Amino acid sequence: MKKISRLERFNLLLVFAVALITWSSCKTDKIRSLSEPVKDISGTWKIVKATRNGTDITTVVDTNIYNFSKFRLSFSGNGYTVTNPLPFIVSANGTYSVDNPQYPFLITFTATGTTTPVSTAFTYPIVNGVRVLTLVFSPGCPQNAYSYSFVKVN
Repeated sequence: MKKISRLERFNLLLVFAVALITWSSCKTDKIRSLSEPVKDISGTWKIVKATRNGTDITTVVDTNIYNFSKFRLSFSGNGYTVTNPLPFIVSANGTYSVDNPQYPFLITFTATGTTTPVSTAFTYPIVNGVRVLTLVFSPGCPQNAYSYSFVKVN
C-alpha cells in the first residue's frame, strides 16, 4: 500500500474544498416577470426639433406657416388639444388612442367633427434624461414627411 504524502493530501483536500464551494454556490434563481409601466403622455408638449424630408426646419421662422416656439400639443384623458397650429397630422382638437399602453408604437388621432381617424408611428425614448415624444407623419402630401420631437413643458 502506497503512502500518501502531505502535499498530495493537501492537494486532494484543496480540490475537494473547491468542488464543495462551487457546488454549494450554484443555486437556481427564480426569474421574476417584470411589468412594463403604462406610458403616460398626458400633459403639454412643445417641439424641440422639426424636420421635413430630413431637413431640419426647427429654426425656420415664417409666421404664415411655421412658428415652432408657440405650438403646443396637450394630452388629457383620451383627448388632445392643438395650440397655434402648424402643418401637423391633425388641425383640430379631438380624441386620441395608442395601440398598446405599455409598448406604444402607433398613436391615432380623431379630430372633432370627423369620423376618419388618422394614425402615425411614434417613439417615446428617454434622451439625456428627458422623455422625448417623436411623431412622424405626412399631413396631406405624401411627398412631405415631417418629424416633430417634443419634450414636456413643465
